Amino acid sequence: MTHDDSATPPHWRGYPLFEALHGRRSRRVGIGNRVPGPLAHHTDAEPVPLTEEEEAVLAFAACGFTGPALSDLDLAPDGAATMMSGLQGRTVSSLDAIQAVAVVVTNDEATYLLRRPADLAPAEVARLGELSAARDYVGLARASRVRLRDGRARPDADPGQNVALNRWGLHAPGSSYFLPINDLTYAYINVLLEVLAEHSGWFIVDERRSFLPAGLAGFARRKGGHLDDDPAAGRTVTIEAFERSLGELLSVEQGMVAQNLGLACEALGLGGYTNFAGFDAPWFQELGFRMASMPASRFLGMAAPLRLLLRLRQDPPVHYPLGLETTDGEVLLRSYAPPYFPSMRAAVEAVVQRKLGPDGIYRGRVGEGAWQDPAAIGTGISAISNEAVAATVAYCEYVAERYGRFPAYIPPFRAVCGFQAQHLDTAFYDRYYRPEALPEQHRRHFSSELHGDDAPADRA
Repeated sequence: MTHDDSATPPHWRGYPLFEALHGRRSRRVGIGNRVPGPLAHHTDAEPVPLTEEEEAVLAFAACGFTGPALSDLDLAPDGAATMMSGLQGRTVSSLDAIQAVAVVVTNDEATYLLRRPADLAPAEVARLGELSAARDYVGLARASRVRLRDGRARPDADPGQNVALNRWGLHAPGSSYFLPINDLTYAYINVLLEVLAEHSGWFIVDERRSFLPAGLAGFARRKGGHLDDDPAAGRTVTIEAFERSLGELLSVEQGMVAQNLGLACEALGLGGYTNFAGFDAPWFQELGFRMASMPASRFLGMAAPLRLLLRLRQDPPVHYPLGLETTDGEVLLRSYAPPYFPSMRAAVEAVVQRKLGPDGIYRGRVGEGAWQDPAAIGTGISAISNEAVAATVAYCEYVAERYGRFPAYIPPFRAVCGFQAQHLDTAFYDRYYRPEALPEQHRRHFSSELHGDDAPADRA
């Protein structure tokens, strides 16, 4: 099919938001894909990779820098303002501005990690802010990414490592794949410092140990402490419930990344779709994460008799990620736990310092925010209490000692979904679908200025 260049599509920069919302669909069939079954389709056309600008625009949509976060909160001592943990904003909102989600981009040529604001020095943050303000998406992508490896990262897509639904087209040549990865441990400790403070007073118990206190017995109000251990007060929570809620909350950020990518694909006239990526170990092993393993019986926290029974039958290892480093040892992503910290106490203290130390965001780096008088705001923000820090340390040490890792249920890093973007094979949609299934922005994609003179004349 020859593309009709008689009308140039609306430029992607000005594509209306509500048109993108109305048009957003999962469109999976790219140029060169072979589709089996009742929708059988294949042509001899060669796959067409995304241009550098197309991939850079998608990277910005996924997690691009957008300027200072506002932090328009109650900054009084009991207003929990110190729960905020970042002063930079991105295209997706984030729990306490932590920017817990990191994004990996992989294509036929290379695999990259897009660095987060907290992973960068102040000068680097300022430079990325300038590139973002100038709408220089290619410059922004080049400056924020770290090359992890040559070629495409592609874990096994067979059942057991993925679901069969998308196997036929997953990681197709010419496509670009975006994998959001949640960093859970920093957010975990950050939330603990709030909920275990005097004005919140939560009390956490271990459901796998007869609901005894999870290292917090000495902080119970009935023993003169500041945590409300009366179950009737509604502030008692189990380790499992706490971690499950945190994991669900942070997974929302991955969903926002995928939604932004879908909307950006509409504006660019690209195909794209979200797919399940919840089998953590294969992805993290493929990306080169430092991994740990533990017998399933230990990982699941089974009681001693059950552990012994499982070992007599079969006790396979469970693999989980701890952090990501370059080949020369630079730490790109780290869990706030050993081995990246000598102890859980050190990890908790590092979280406090990141916010309220001499170079913390509310002290030496407060000027990176959006306030007109940052020094005055910073001096008005009180430190985290010694009681909150001590309770957080006690809880974290309990979990790490009892379960041999931190967290107890969820891994330190988690992938839930990925997003694949590619140039569409319009002939497939013309063959099987009503005309309105493919908007004009997609039909005339190759006449846009993103491709210019390099646009292929025939994609059928």
